[in-house]
Amino acid sequence: MSYVKEPMSIEQKSFEIIDQEMDQELKSRLTMEELAVVKRVIHTSGDFEYQQLIGFQHNPIEEGIKALSEGTKIYADTNMICAGVNKRTLQRLGCEVYTHVSDEEVAKEAKEKGETRSMIGMKKALEDPQTSIFIIGNAPTALFTLLENRKTDNRPKLVIGVPVGFVGAEESKKELEKTDLPSVVIRGRKGGSTIGVAIFNAMMYLVDNDR
Repeated sequence: MSYVKEPMSIEQKSFEIIDQEMDQELKSRLTMEELAVVKRVIHTSGDFEYQQLIGFQHNPIEEGIKALSEGTKIYADTNMICAGVNKRTLQRLGCEVYTHVSDEEVAKEAKEKGETRSMIGMKKALEDPQTSIFIIGNAPTALFTLLENRKTDNRPKLVIGVPVGFVGAEESKKELEKTDLPSVVIRGRKGGSTIGVAIFNAMMYLVDNDR
């Protein structure tokens, strides 16, 4: 059997196909940086519908790149996001990604208060002044909590709001779009941790693409 084996060649060919099959009118409305993000989301999902669902508000890529260049901390609402972020690139940028959803004290407090671990974890992350990027790929309650408890010290610098699901996901993203926060959203019910990772990694590669 004859097939492409080299990883970067596979990726390059995939992006060539994506570029050819994207809606050309939609593509023409995007900046080069936005296009890079959209292409990586399509590459991750195999779903061209994301080119219609993705939204960029208040210069999120510019603000995200600025925060990454300053060596920020990134809070994620799932372990999957932490696992999927390109660690070598993150390390070279002097940044760190973390989550609180598996912390024992978070689980205990969530049970006592009758709230989700995602809510308690987000509240804890918002107390850390070094954390300025937030990736929400799973729990609408995490995004609602961020919006209810956001600080006034010019944070967050970037919110990647892409929770997936049928209860609260679409609504939480609509609420995010009403704010002045720099954000990337996936409108509707679609999204997920892998999509959040794709958006974030795409932004990192705009700063450092030495993979």
